[in-house]
Amino acid sequence: MQKFLIVAAVILLHGCVSSRTQDSADYTPQTADSDTRIQSRARIHAELASGYLELGNLGVALQEANEALKIDPNYVAAHNVLGLAYMELRDDKAAEASFQRALRINGLDSDSNNNYGWFLCQRKREKESVKFFLDALRNPLYATPEKSWVNAGICARQAGDQANAEEYFLRAIKLRANQPMALQQLADIAYKRKDYVGAKTYLSRMQRDANSPSAEFLWLALRVERRLGDRNAEQSFAFQLQKNFPESREARALAAGLYE
Repeated sequence: MQKFLIVAAVILLHGCVSSRTQDSADYTPQTADSDTRIQSRARIHAELASGYLELGNLGVALQEANEALKIDPNYVAAHNVLGLAYMELRDDKAAEASFQRALRINGLDSDSNNNYGWFLCQRKREKESVKFFLDALRNPLYATPEKSWVNAGICARQAGDQANAEEYFLRAIKLRANQPMALQQLADIAYKRKDYVGAKTYLSRMQRDANSPSAEFLWLALRVERRLGDRNAEQSFAFQLQKNFPESREARALAAGLYE
């Protein structure tokens, strides 16, 4: 789940270009053209860095991001990719410095706020992290705000803030009704408060759009049906879990009868 959230919520490089202002008295078409060419070259290297990062080629990702910064030291997207690459390499000091540099250049950059928040959350600094997810949402041009709502919910929940976590997940599904992570989290919250009908409602919404349900989904779904007394549905989910994820933690729990 964590890897999905990092990849899905993080790199939207076209929206991360830093703005550069100029006094109108000093403006010339030649300067504007030069700035455009500089940013275009930096953007190409930053996008290459992003692509290599997704492929897991961290060395080349670092190289391309640094090339972008040689061209434009204030290119936010390149600092953002550096942060993500250093995060994968467990170089926490360098990762944090890169994210903070991006936010000093543009404090409203949604991707940098979201990614820095996720970095903090993964380093057990959940209470600090939520602020950055909420800061990501301050940008009215943020293309995928539901992802930051989901991340805020996950990290708030890890910090023990159940009330705000649930509110964040609900905000996510208001923006995208079939957001799978939000629906599964809401189903799990409902299950834990013994609202089994509510949990099943959220899971049913998830199932309509799921091509292949995960082990986590199947495990929660079979336990919900067990509580509701639908043995046929419970056995169906149990069969899928054992068949598709026989080595999973959830399948082992099922085999041992450890439902809670």
